[in-house]
Amino acid sequence: MKELLQQTYGFVFEEKLIEEIAAVSLLRDFNEGDILIDFGDYIKKMPLLIEGAIKILREDFDEGELLLYFIEKGDTCAMTMACCMGETKSEIRAVAETKGMVIMIPVYKMEEWLGKYKSWRNYVFNSYNNRLKEMLNAIDNLAFMNMDERLMNYLNDKSNINHSKEIHTTHQEIAYDLHTSRVVVSRLLKALENDGRIKLHRASIELLN
Repeated sequence: MKELLQQTYGFVFEEKLIEEIAAVSLLRDFNEGDILIDFGDYIKKMPLLIEGAIKILREDFDEGELLLYFIEKGDTCAMTMACCMGETKSEIRAVAETKGMVIMIPVYKMEEWLGKYKSWRNYVFNSYNNRLKEMLNAIDNLAFMNMDERLMNYLNDKSNINHSKEIHTTHQEIAYDLHTSRVVVSRLLKALENDGRIKLHRASIELLN
C-alpha cells in the first residue's frame, strides 16, 4: 500500500504521513457500477482514490438523483469528509464510474492529522475548495443552462473521466444522472448528432469535437 500511496500522493504528502496512512488504512478494489457509499450510511472511513473514477450523486426531493461531480485519481470527496467529521448520515451516493482502487482512512485519524501535518490540512482544504467549485458549476448548469448544454457538458466530463471519445452508456443512465427523462435525452442526443457534435452507435456515443 505504501508504494501505491507514494505513486499517487508522494508529491502531496510527506513520507511520515504516507507511512501513517499505510499503517492504519484499508485498500479496496471496486468495479464499474459498485455503490461505494449510499444515502443514509454512517461513514466510518474517508476514501483516497488511487485509481479509477467515481461519480457523486445527491438525492433530490422527489427521490430522484442529481449528478454533483466526478472524483478521479488523487481526489477525495469533500461531502464524505464532512459526514465523517460531523458523524452524520451520508447525503450522497458514490457510484463507481470505472473499475478502480481506493484507500479507506479511519475517521479518528483525520482530525489528528489536521493538527499534525500541514500537507494533510492543505489537502483537505483544497479538496473542499475544488468540490465546492464543482458543486457551484452543477448549480449553474441547473439554473442557467439549457438541457442540451447540460447534456453536452455531461458527455465531455464522461469522455475526460474515461479518457476516450467513445462513451459507453445508455440513454436511461444519462437521464438518471441529469435528473430528466429518457425521452428528452434521446431527443437531444439526436439533435446533437444532426448538428455534427456526436455520433450515435448501438451501445455508445462518440464525441466528434
